[in-house]
Parts: sequence; C-alpha cells; structure tokens
Amino acid sequence: MAISNNIRPGRHFLQIPGPTNVPDRVLRAMDYPTIDHRGPDFAELGLRVLERIKLIFKTSEPVIIFPASGTGAWEAALVNTLSAGDKILMFETGHFSTLWWDIAQKFKIEVDFVEGDWRTGVDPNIVEQKLKEDKDKKIKAVCAVHNETSTGVTSRIGEIRKAMDNAGHPALLFVDTISSLGSIDYRHEEWKVDVTVGGSQKGLLLPPGLSFNAISSKALEAYKTSELPKSYWDWGPMLENNKKGYFPYTPATNLFYGLDEAINMLTEEGLDNVFKRHKRFAEATRVAVNSWGLEILCKNPEEYSDSLTAVMVPDGHDADFLRKTILDHYNMSLGTGLAKVAGKIFRIGHLGDFNELMLAGTLAGVEMGLMKSKIPYKKGGILKALEYLC
Repeated sequence: MAISNNIRPGRHFLQIPGPTNVPDRVLRAMDYPTIDHRGPDFAELGLRVLERIKLIFKTSEPVIIFPASGTGAWEAALVNTLSAGDKILMFETGHFSTLWWDIAQKFKIEVDFVEGDWRTGVDPNIVEQKLKEDKDKKIKAVCAVHNETSTGVTSRIGEIRKAMDNAGHPALLFVDTISSLGSIDYRHEEWKVDVTVGGSQKGLLLPPGLSFNAISSKALEAYKTSELPKSYWDWGPMLENNKKGYFPYTPATNLFYGLDEAINMLTEEGLDNVFKRHKRFAEATRVAVNSWGLEILCKNPEEYSDSLTAVMVPDGHDADFLRKTILDHYNMSLGTGLAKVAGKIFRIGHLGDFNELMLAGTLAGVEMGLMKSKIPYKKGGILKALEYLC
C-alpha cells in the first residue's frame, strides 16, 4: 500500500536521466564558504579547473564554462560562430535536437532540418550526401546530439566526422554531449569537433548550473567573423579573463569546488573504466527490459545509449501512470516521455555515480511497478539482469 501524507521512508531513488545523484564527495566539496571570485584563491581554482576539464572532453583546446544550463551552451555555440542567414544542417533525433533547432530559427539561421523517427540517430550517410550536394558550400555547420536524452539513442560522432571528411566539406561540427559527457566515450579533438556543448548535471556528477563549450581553433576563426548578437555568451571576454583564472562576470563559485572534486573522481576511476561501467549497467538494464517482453525505443543496437534506456509500454497503457505508481509506492522517480513520446515511454537513467546495488534496486522498482500497475509483462527481468551482473 502507498505511504500516506507523502511520507516516504528511506532514500529516494532518482533514476531520471539527469539531474543525477550528486556524490557525497562532491556535496562536501561544495559545502565550503564562498570566496572572492576576484581574489588569488579563486584564480588558482579557476586555472586548475579550466585546465583539468579538458581531460574529460579529451581535448587540449579551450573549454569555456558558463553559469547556465545546457540550453545556454547551445545558444553560445551558435551565436559565437554564425551570422543571420547562414545555413546549417541539423537532425531530428528527439526532443532536445528539436529544441536546439528552435533556438537556431530564432536567430534567423536557415536550418536544413532532417526529420527523424525519434528511434534512430544521425545517419552519417545522409550527412555525407547533404554535404556533397552543397556545391556552393553554403552549409556553415553540422549539428548533432551525441546522446539524445529523450530517446536513449546515441549518434556515432566518429562516423559523422568521417562522412564530413569524405565529402571534403569545410562545415563546422557542433555536438551536444549534455547526457554523454563523463558517461559515454567522447573525443572532441580526435573527432575534430569544433564546438562541444556540455552540462554539469549528468555524467559530471554535479547539480545543474554549469554549461560548457569546448572549442577548436577553427571555431575561433569563425568567431572573428560571426555577426550574431552576443553579450553574456561572448567567447572573447571569457577567454581573455580565463587566462588568469577569472571570468568576466560572477561565476558559480561553489559549483567550481564541486567540479574540481568531480574531475578528481572521474580521473581516479579512469575515464575508460567509467565508460565500461556505464556500458555494463546499460546492458544489464536492456537484459531486464527484453526479459520483461517490453520494447526499447532505440531501434539499432549500435546506437543504444549507455546513459539511459527508454522503454515503450504496450499500446493502451500509460507510461506516466506507471511512473506515478512507482513514485507513490516505491519512492523512485523515472524519466517521463517528452513531446511526441509523452505517455508512451518511460526512461531509466543509469548514469553518474551509480553501482550494482543501485541498479538492482532500480530494476526491482520497475518490475514491482509493472506488476502493481497491471501492465502486461513477463516476470523475471530483474533476475536476468542480476545474472548478467554476476
């Protein structure tokens, strides 16, 4: 029976695909008196974080940190490199790719928006075809979401870069890594990405509040000729102030303490081990889903996300009713379906500071919720997942 008066003993299971659980080490790091953001102590912290965050993006090039959500970093990528009337290529892989498209349109950017089914990622073949057809080189940038948080689909950025190279096209490459950075292998410099967009609240183990642009020298050249209006998002003052560890306006000081400690945690475990852990937990989740007889939203196994799994409920059933049942009875939050897939899917987040017992509890909560809500399924998914993990 449900607990009355909204009293839910025990820990809350936050299993949405971000914001994720913040580790105690990071919480303790942020639990520190605010210091002068113009003083020498902050300059030391700023320089250290600005240099070490490059390790997470796998780049030697500058990373700019904004006090903002990932939406701000989307806008910053566009306004620092483009001008009104420029043409870009974008792909509909889910809700968040569509929101990025909306921002581009508001700045009078011409967008070739390739429609998608929300079950597959960016097709590198279409990228190559579109760029080869662009004889006059009007396309200034290709924008892709690495891991689409709304669908659990991961696009193959390395293959997209190969497609761009095969086409011999000079377009910039912009990539959203908000739900993949620190969870799924990503290589800004090797894949010749020009602007990588990131956020703090998922694989970076932090609360919401920081966003990132990792930028290439090619992007910096584009910045020099960009004519879109920018003030808060302007790279120039950021880069100039960052040389000494400072910022042109007040940074999120205590989040910098947390980011410094989060980088410690990721590098101590080793990024390759972090990625292997996420892949293992993602596969265990998919084992459970398949055993339940439910369908994963992502169609192609090579595009399965290691950050989250989006699960379809059978026709005639409401995924949000299932989520409410699980929250009310078992004190666990799962991700809702957004926009086109509202009520049709639920999303299991398995990223960030996460281990085997946390995953076991998550999957047990889902299986109990399926039973409680009378959604047709096959019993035993949790046991199959445990066998995989053992």
